[in-house]
Amino acid sequence: MNKEKIGYLLINLGTPDSPHSEDVRTYLDSFLMDPEVVDIAYPIRWLLVKLLILKERPYKTAAQYKTIWTEEGSPLYVFTKALTHEVTQRLHGKAVVEMAMRYGNPSIEKGVEALLRKQVTKIVVLPLYPQYSRAATESSIIAVRDVIKKLRKKIPVEIIKDFYSEDSYLEAVAKVSRKYLENEKYDRAIFSFHGVPERQVKKTDKTGNYCLKAKNCSLSMVEANADCYRAQCYYTARKVAEKLNINENKYQVAFQSRLGRTPWIKPFSDDLYRELPKQGVSKVVVFCPSFVADCLETLEEVSVRGEAEFKKHGGEKLTLIPSLNAEPEWVDAVIEILRTAPRENI
Repeated sequence: MNKEKIGYLLINLGTPDSPHSEDVRTYLDSFLMDPEVVDIAYPIRWLLVKLLILKERPYKTAAQYKTIWTEEGSPLYVFTKALTHEVTQRLHGKAVVEMAMRYGNPSIEKGVEALLRKQVTKIVVLPLYPQYSRAATESSIIAVRDVIKKLRKKIPVEIIKDFYSEDSYLEAVAKVSRKYLENEKYDRAIFSFHGVPERQVKKTDKTGNYCLKAKNCSLSMVEANADCYRAQCYYTARKVAEKLNINENKYQVAFQSRLGRTPWIKPFSDDLYRELPKQGVSKVVVFCPSFVADCLETLEEVSVRGEAEFKKHGGEKLTLIPSLNAEPEWVDAVIEILRTAPRENI
């Protein structure tokens, strides 16, 4: 009887190959043309992305990437690679671990092929997005399924759809954050999550009449909003705040990185950067629990533009709390999640 050999595939969202506008354009094209990301009719999506967004945005985004790029490459790539290495080392050959990016390199196809070359008998996929969303998680699930079909391989594939409620993840966020909070004085904490359009949240409503319709719909987890990204974000913030002993009156949840004019989930992080100084808040710390690796959205959007906006409106100091990256606590948590978190067959 053949012994089971598990292959773990860690998927992050992705990054351009370089901070130059040509590579950024390629990355944005792949990302924004995904029907799970910009979920509108193909002809309209094509016109919006190809003729409007990709006309100017690659130059602006490339300039932003250049402010955070390292000698080793994009921070998101560097941290994901380091995490993959550390998890591999800790497993001592008991499983095979590969990394992949939903957009960019290494691709999901390359990651799956690398696992198959090592003759794994089952693949377990961990999208590195703690909270479930159609734009990130579901898109990754679809991509893995398409790759397996393309390669014509009959192999069991299981996916860990989310891990926002796994105590190992929550504990890792608290432990890593605590290191940076010890000597940090602040008036308010902001839990800033990546935003999504409201319509994507409504698509996960199991009743069709709850998400963004019922009062305080995101403040507790019920059957109707079990897959609601916004509700999962509020849950994450609440649990991390409890572990860090942050009083509920001292933190706020907000959402960043919105794009276009369609309604996105609120409140917006950049609105808080402008409004809090008017309320006498001079020092804030910002957690970004939906990003397990520091990237453009944390290092540039929050720590550079966010701080500038906060100071422009009278704030004194905005401090970004680093993401989990490849910290030992996170390595431990990933291994625990891979071993014990609920999985679904795909």
